[in-house]
Amino acid sequence: MIILLLILSVLIGVFLGKYFGSKQQFAKNLLVLSAGFLITICLNEVFPEVYELGGHQIGIFVILGVLIQMLLENLTKGFEHGHLHHHSDDHTILPVALIAGLFVHAFIEGIPLSHEKETFSPYLLGILFHNIPISFVLGSFLAHSKNFSTKFWVIVSVFALASPLGMLLGRYFDEDLKVYFLAVVGGIFLHISSVIIFESNKNHKMDWQKIVLVIVGIALALTGHLFHHHH
Repeated sequence: MIILLLILSVLIGVFLGKYFGSKQQFAKNLLVLSAGFLITICLNEVFPEVYELGGHQIGIFVILGVLIQMLLENLTKGFEHGHLHHHSDDHTILPVALIAGLFVHAFIEGIPLSHEKETFSPYLLGILFHNIPISFVLGSFLAHSKNFSTKFWVIVSVFALASPLGMLLGRYFDEDLKVYFLAVVGGIFLHISSVIIFESNKNHKMDWQKIVLVIVGIALALTGHLFHHHH
């Protein structure tokens, strides 16, 4: 069920992006909403679990996650936080580098799900919420090809299967290692969501729409937190 949800979240986002990719503001709003959700999941669910189970050195792994994401963004050129590139700029993004960056990013996110017993855990919801806008950006990037080309399906399939593959590989690791992978992903989530939320607005003016979207994202995550029973 979890694998199906992961694949569906990518496919929904990609198809929305392919057919509504010209609406860049919609994609950015979706990303801001997901960032509010993601940072709340981090602070309310992921980090409390990580620091409770991982000991006082666990912060190193959170920082490692931040650094990994910074390195991955050299490959993806900021796709994860909505840096949409116009067709004239397409040559600046190496498709292989883009695919590799997105794959590694999603693969790492999948590893902590390997021992997940809850179908709709806050962590999984965070990934699903995060997958849709990234996939939207990916779909809009691929939208310039009118037909569903082989290249289109290869790129989409690689991204859609990355988290499930990470999840399957994680089953071969000791369950005690989950907290370290979760800490790394927490760092990745923290970096992505904070970049989206705190990215400078034009002329540093107050963007009320952005603030409202972040608050809605936070409220959605907090609602889930209130109804979530911790084991």
